[in-house]
Amino acid sequence: MPVDGQTAGRPVGVRVRVTAVATGVVAIALVVGALALWFLVRFSLYGGLREGAAQDASAISSQMEEGAGTGFGELDDDRLLQVLDANGIVVVRSEGAPLSPVTSVTRPAQTVQVGGTTYVVAVEQATSDRAVIAGRPTSTADTTLATVAVALAVGVPVLVALVAVVTWAGVGRSLAPVERLRRQVGEVTSRTLGRRVDEPGTRDEIDRLASTLNDMLARLDVASASQRRFISDASHELRSPLTTLRQYAELARDHPDRVDHAELSAAVLSEGARMEELVQGLLLLAKADEAALSLQAREVDLDDILLGEAARLKTLGSVTTDATRVGATRVIGDPALLRQLVRNLIDNAARHARSRVALAARDEGDLAVITVSDDGPGIPEADRLQVLERFVRLDSGRARGEGGSGLGLSIVDEIARAHHGRVRIDADPELGGARVIVELPAAAS
Repeated sequence: MPVDGQTAGRPVGVRVRVTAVATGVVAIALVVGALALWFLVRFSLYGGLREGAAQDASAISSQMEEGAGTGFGELDDDRLLQVLDANGIVVVRSEGAPLSPVTSVTRPAQTVQVGGTTYVVAVEQATSDRAVIAGRPTSTADTTLATVAVALAVGVPVLVALVAVVTWAGVGRSLAPVERLRRQVGEVTSRTLGRRVDEPGTRDEIDRLASTLNDMLARLDVASASQRRFISDASHELRSPLTTLRQYAELARDHPDRVDHAELSAAVLSEGARMEELVQGLLLLAKADEAALSLQAREVDLDDILLGEAARLKTLGSVTTDATRVGATRVIGDPALLRQLVRNLIDNAARHARSRVALAARDEGDLAVITVSDDGPGIPEADRLQVLERFVRLDSGRARGEGGSGLGLSIVDEIARAHHGRVRIDADPELGGARVIVELPAAAS
C-alpha cells in the first residue's frame, strides 16, 4: 500500500538486480553441475560393479570350459552367482542366491532386487548348455552416492549464499563512487553551477563518468552565464528605444508647444522599427536555440537576392555598391531567411564601410559562396569568431543607433547553420576592410 506518497512497487536498484542475476546464474550452474557430478559418480561406480560382475561370470565360465567343475569356492563377500542349465533351471548358486534365475539370459536386466539388496548383474554363456549369472551388490556404491548427495545438498546452498554476499558487497563497493557522484550532482543548483564533482582518478568507467559530468556542468555554467548575459544585453537594448519614446511622450505631455509633430512621428517610427527589428532578431535566435527554426525549403536564386539588396543599398546613397562579381548561384533553402541573411550582411558592411561595399556570389564545387566586403577598419583576427556571438560590438564607444543591436552577424551564423552552411570572416585584400564569407550547399549538390 502507498507509504508517504510512494507506491509499494518501488523500482529495484542496480545492486539488487546485479546480485540477484549473479546469484541466480551461479545457483543454476551449481545445481546443474551438482546433478552432472552425481550422475557421473553413479555411472562410474555402477560401471565398476558391472565390470566386476562380468569378470566373475567370465571366471566361472572359464572354469566350466576347462572342466574344473562348477564350485564357487569361498566367497569373501555377498556376491551373487548362478549357473543355469539349458532349460533355465538354476543348478548351482552362491549362498543366499535365489533358486530361480534373477534375470533372463537372453535379455538380462541392468540391476535386480534380491532380498532387499540391489545387484548389478552380468550374464555369460559358458557352454552350450550352461549359462552364468553374476551380480555384485550396490550397497557400497549407494552409500557413496548418498554421501555425495548430502555434500552437494549442503555445499551448493552455501556456495550460492557466499556468491550472493560477495556480489552484494562487491557491487556496493563499485557503486559507492556513483552514489557519491549522484549526491554531489544533486546538490548543484542554478546558482552553484561552478561546482564540480570529485574525479577518483582511477581511469575506469567511474572516472570517465565523473569527467563527463564535470564537462556537462562546465557547459551548463557557460550556457547559464551566456543566457544571463543575453537577457541583460537584450534588456539593455530594449530599454534604449523605450527610454527615447518615453522621453518624447513626457515632453509632448508636459510641453506640447515645444514638440514638433513631424519630429515626434519620426522618432516614434524610428525607435519602433528599431524595437521591432530587435524583437524579431531575438525571436529568430530563440527558435534557433530550441531547434525550432523551420525552413520552407525550395530553390532560391541567391544572385537575385544579392542584386535586389544592392539596389536597395544604392537608393540609400550612403556608400558605393559594387555587384559586378555576383554570378548565378542557386541553393535549396528558405527564401525569407536567406533574404534576411543577405540583408544583415549588407547592412553590417554598409554600417562599417567608409565609402564602398563589394558583393560577390559564385559556385565552388558543391558550395554556393556569398562574399560581402567593405573598406572599413576591418576585424582583428583574434575577434573574428567573437563577432558571431550575440550583442557583441568591438567598438564599445560607437553609438548604439549607429552600431546596431549586435545581433546581425549572429543571426547570419544561425541561418547559415540552419541551411547546413558556415560563416567565415577574414580581411579583404582589395578593399582592406572585413570580408564575410557564407558557404551554403549548392542546389546541384
